[in-house]
Amino acid sequence: MSDAVIKTDFEGLTLVHRGKVRDMYEIPGHDDKLLMVASDRISAYDVVMEDPIPGKGKVLTQLSLFWFDLLGDIVENHLITADVNEFPEACQPHKEILDGRSMLVMKTKPLPVECIVRGYISGSFWKAYQKSTVVCGFQLPEGMKESDRFPTILFTPSTKAELGDHDENISLDRLQEIVGPERARKISEISINLYDKAAEYAREKGIIIADTKFELGEKDGRLVLIDEVLTPDSSRFWPFDEYQPGKSQPSFDKQFLRDYLSTLDWDKNPPAPVLPAEIITKTGERYQEAVSRITGKAG
Repeated sequence: MSDAVIKTDFEGLTLVHRGKVRDMYEIPGHDDKLLMVASDRISAYDVVMEDPIPGKGKVLTQLSLFWFDLLGDIVENHLITADVNEFPEACQPHKEILDGRSMLVMKTKPLPVECIVRGYISGSFWKAYQKSTVVCGFQLPEGMKESDRFPTILFTPSTKAELGDHDENISLDRLQEIVGPERARKISEISINLYDKAAEYAREKGIIIADTKFELGEKDGRLVLIDEVLTPDSSRFWPFDEYQPGKSQPSFDKQFLRDYLSTLDWDKNPPAPVLPAEIITKTGERYQEAVSRITGKAG
């Protein structure tokens, strides 16, 4: 694991947030910018595992950069540059670690909600549907099977949980209470348009994007796409040629890890169980496969 980046601590920079995967730094003399660093940490069920996936942070960064470029006509994003040679001077002593896994981004005010978009029924939504055909305020058709495609794309926001807690789905009415009706409508529209364009592109590459989570922030009153975009951490990627509704699907994301964890006697709360070397390796291979298929380049 010596080549894995588990945790960063950069002298000369100010750590302002350490999330499940990313470390965020303020840079002296650049109050309007942030340095976003993708570590090799991995989380499942909102719990950060003790064992990293070597190289994962670079995969997440490469994919996010690809999607920022492809989706730039839908909404502005926060990327300034991912070229470490263009980073401020205070970042340069750390360029070896930063190269390939970091972005210089403009500082925004993140929205207090997660923007989740679903094209297929899976995960927590499938579990909820088995109890009631009304999920998150949506009346879903009777008789849906696991992994079925929804008749229309669904926008299903959630609250943002503190580290170690679990996000909670909220209704569109609740979203309006939090951000206001007009802002809620715009958030929904942007999220669905982002998903729709990305899903169409991915299908051409042999991947179904079953669902994904976007983060939006505000900058001078504008909505801005921030954080990571359409990565295996924030999305379910299924191979199109193996898609069979009625069961869980093989995937190029952390579902492989979740499936393993579900076989353990673990209550999905910290501390996380130790991961076997085989699970670490195979999870990493799935992330590499995702970036290869989508971008046409090795991860």
